[in-house]
Amino acid sequence: MKYAREKINKNSGKDSPYLPVKATIENAEDLTARETLLTITVDGGINYQPGQFLMAGLPGHGEAAISIASPPARAKTYTIDLCIRNVGSLTAKLCALRGINTIWLRGPMGRGFDMPPRGEDILFVIGGMGIVPARSLIKAVIKKRKSYGKITILYGIKTGSELLFGKEIKQWQDSGAVVEITADAPEQEWQGKQGVVTTLIPPLDIDRRRTTAYLIGPPAMYRYVVVPLSEKGISYDKTFLSLERRMRCALGKCGHCLIGGVYVCRCGPVFSLTELTDMPGAI
Repeated sequence: MKYAREKINKNSGKDSPYLPVKATIENAEDLTARETLLTITVDGGINYQPGQFLMAGLPGHGEAAISIASPPARAKTYTIDLCIRNVGSLTAKLCALRGINTIWLRGPMGRGFDMPPRGEDILFVIGGMGIVPARSLIKAVIKKRKSYGKITILYGIKTGSELLFGKEIKQWQDSGAVVEITADAPEQEWQGKQGVVTTLIPPLDIDRRRTTAYLIGPPAMYRYVVVPLSEKGISYDKTFLSLERRMRCALGKCGHCLIGGVYVCRCGPVFSLTELTDMPGAI
């Protein structure tokens, strides 16, 4: 199987995907007990698509694949958002940075989401940290709100304390988007819906002829989402998924993301469901 954009993005390091560029942290905001939103300025700016990711690192601590959380601009984007979850030594260091600090970036890497066609209804099904790469596309779509039909966002979290971008979600609703949030194992004080995100799909009124769906979350979620969406009539070639959680080296060297002969970091992380039918084990 051949992919249209099966090549490394050479914007990284300007001349080489192996060379990082310097970025400066302008602001750090703790969103939850584990997640921190870093606003950074990138020397020289970068061009990227929603759904692409960066390799972010600190000297002596290594680097990790981090999804871009902010929408792209028409020209080069100099200020971007990275949402970091504290899960290890490097991410702990990144989350602890305050004031003017320098980090190093390679990227953007991989293939991101194309903007949906004008006039299309848009459905997002998001699980957990999938809200981070989804935020980039959601904000890009809402910026062009008049170009699209109905925008529906289904967001599943484990507990209420894991909710990210709560204030922004209210802004998305004010712009006309329909947002449904459900918690799988909520705390006693949780006021919203309870259950997994798939419980939000059956009540949906979907025009299958004009709906594009974006699924962003853990691969285990996809197994239970693609079936009810296909039953709603959304075609495989209009259903797009991100396998961003498989990223490691971003260059197709370590083999961590290899699925059925396809390097997800180079050919993805975004795929249509049609493409994934030829990649057994992807979801």
